[in-house]
Amino acid sequence: MIIATWLLFKSEKKSLKNIGLTLSFRNVSFLPLGILIGALAFTLAKYFRGLYTGETFEFTTSNVNYKAILYAAYVILPTVAVEEFLFRGYAFKKAIEASNVIVANVIFATIFMLIHILDRNVIQNTGMVVFLAITIPIGHLLFATALLKSKTLFFPIGIHLGNNWATQHLISNHNNGNSIFYIPETVSFETWTPFIIVIIIWNAFYLLITCLIWKWDAISGIIKPKTPSKI
Repeated sequence: MIIATWLLFKSEKKSLKNIGLTLSFRNVSFLPLGILIGALAFTLAKYFRGLYTGETFEFTTSNVNYKAILYAAYVILPTVAVEEFLFRGYAFKKAIEASNVIVANVIFATIFMLIHILDRNVIQNTGMVVFLAITIPIGHLLFATALLKSKTLFFPIGIHLGNNWATQHLISNHNNGNSIFYIPETVSFETWTPFIIVIIIWNAFYLLITCLIWKWDAISGIIKPKTPSKI
């Protein structure tokens, strides 16, 4: 994907700098920052879901395989990197140039959502289809905002990696040593109302983080106001 993206940019006499893929300290530092943000967003969403449903976190009591948990980040990285190149890379940039950010986001959020839903196991589960149809476009919006504000693909790759890693290895539903925390009893929903409320709670934190990233310049200005120039 890196070579294909490089060739596409090169055909326009551009380089990977257009998506911030240079090994400068600034760009690379967005990768660990993104991992932290992605894991934090998932943890907050899971915690407040638990406050509503009564689900609790417990430390995994079996022998935690920390080596496997850390190695999982290395295994997950190629998948999330490919998805970021496909959905927030060259094609996304070209869509913005051909139309605008809003149109490009609608197009790629829809495609990103469809590849998650059009799965044999997912499509047969109405609840999962509804959850993904709402959650995945918001995930795209978070990743796209991270790219546009940081100007480097390292940031959305990091957020995506942190989120996916946390889903499987930070908090899981099984006490099998493959996660740091687990949920002893997962709540099943018998009606649509509590399920929809959980979806709203879940996505609120991803939207909040998206907003904070988008408004970071303004927030930074409030926290660290500019020193007035001397007359």
